[in-house]
Amino acid sequence: MKFDSLMIHYGELSTKGNNRKSFIDKLAKNVRHALKKFPGCEVKGNHDFLSVSLGEEDADAVLSVLQEVSGIQKISLVAKVEKDVEAIKTASLELLKDEGDKAFKIEVKRVDKSFPLDSYGLCVEVADYLLDHTSLKVDLHNYDLMLRIIVRENAAYLSCKEAQGLGGYPLGMNGKVLLLLSGGIDSPVAAYKLLRRGIKVEGLHFASPPYTSSRVLDKLEDLLKALNAFQPSIRLHVAPFTKLQEAIYEHVPEPYCITIMRRMMLRIATKVAAKKGCLALATGESIGQVASQTIDSLYVINDVTNLPILRPLCCDDKVSIIALAKKIGTYDISIRPYEDCCTIFKPKKPKTKPHLEDCLYYESKFDYQSLIDECVEALETQVIAEGEEE
Repeated sequence: MKFDSLMIHYGELSTKGNNRKSFIDKLAKNVRHALKKFPGCEVKGNHDFLSVSLGEEDADAVLSVLQEVSGIQKISLVAKVEKDVEAIKTASLELLKDEGDKAFKIEVKRVDKSFPLDSYGLCVEVADYLLDHTSLKVDLHNYDLMLRIIVRENAAYLSCKEAQGLGGYPLGMNGKVLLLLSGGIDSPVAAYKLLRRGIKVEGLHFASPPYTSSRVLDKLEDLLKALNAFQPSIRLHVAPFTKLQEAIYEHVPEPYCITIMRRMMLRIATKVAAKKGCLALATGESIGQVASQTIDSLYVINDVTNLPILRPLCCDDKVSIIALAKKIGTYDISIRPYEDCCTIFKPKKPKTKPHLEDCLYYESKFDYQSLIDECVEALETQVIAEGEEE
């Protein structure tokens, strides 16, 4: 049987109370944008779900696109049939006839109260028909298949197949952050986690030519193209960091260089965020993974900004981060052998428990503020987009 439409279930959006409508409207807009390559699709929304009429479009192709849209909990493939008991029974058999001896359960929702059978009566009629014409068996607790039937004023809708969505919130519903993007494994995964929560991302990368290769920028572009599946248009800001980094290594003892460098990066990021309308910063840091990511280090590094710093990976281990990177298609790009400034200038014995007063003392030895201003003024921006920019 051909599926006529897809039903999009909201999941977390159902908890939003008075803000629910704005969340649903945003999700509907994002779904329409995602399906712009499928002109036969029509998206309609209501309080309980979004409906996507397929027309002549391929259900599997549309489903595959929708599974990359944040804010969708699950997607049901739906067949529309005449609002008639016999038609519903025949369609139910068509949907389940090839399922062998699996256990099934039926769930009926009768929106149209004028329908001659109540929910229980229709459930019994359909179940008896399936038991008579297949080798299926009923099990209300340990079932393999769930047949859902919704009887509305215009027709009946049947569904027995579902696909999982990304969950989270619609993209853009929770504002925009500036993500420090290194080109390694962690920061693209952090971006993905932010996008799932409805947060738009702009990237900030610190380039240190000639110490770092220009190929790093190609790598970043490819990473963001992979993330375009979840955010169609992503801005990448590149700050020239060479002079400031050289000054750090000239005036700061080696164990403190990474700490001071991260403090400078956050100072720059704070200024860029203000210019770009980002209300928070974000990083791919995971607690204890490297010297600059211990609690002591983060405390000292955070001191330079009053912006919130989101760390989506803070409690994830490397194994789980790598697994997610492979799932979203960024891992093979991230491991290309082009290093960023943090890797190139990595000290042999970095300080894992730096002291704030020491940082302030070392920073007083050179005019970092003018170098920060120079970085921000020389910022270069490009848009990595899937098709046209939003």
